[in-house]
Amino acid sequence: MIIYDECQTKIGHLRYIFNEDGALERIVLTDDLWHALTAKQTMKRNHELGKPVCQQFKEYVHGDRSQFDLSYELLGTPFQKQTWQALRNIPYGGIRTYSEIANSIGRPKAIRAVGQANAGNPLPILFPCHRVIGSNKKLTGYAGGMDMKKQLLEIEGAEIS
Repeated sequence: MIIYDECQTKIGHLRYIFNEDGALERIVLTDDLWHALTAKQTMKRNHELGKPVCQQFKEYVHGDRSQFDLSYELLGTPFQKQTWQALRNIPYGGIRTYSEIANSIGRPKAIRAVGQANAGNPLPILFPCHRVIGSNKKLTGYAGGMDMKKQLLEIEGAEIS
């Protein structure tokens, strides 16, 4: 059973999946991923769990919040979790390259693995993989699409090219 809620924001339609204890497990940014995750699943919408999540994300996209205070469960390999935790060290409005993230976790040659971990980030925005850019200082792929990545960086006032 998938416990979920959804929220319309100025950056798009966000969906949230919760575990049985009510902790946030996944933020879904696209319809395609949503359909892939929920195909042939029993669904139960829980607005009570989703309401505070939606409120914090709306505050964030309107520039009124830079930190989140949400209960979550981070599911992934030890390397993925280490990479995702490093994302939380990127300050609001800051950007880092994949190489800088790899160096920050003591794995300077793991640049591609850092990219793969970012691609699998189950809690985007909360673990801000949108703040990671290519070594050429250009925007690179994002689960929600390049327009959303650019919007998120603009909300935060990041200097992007």
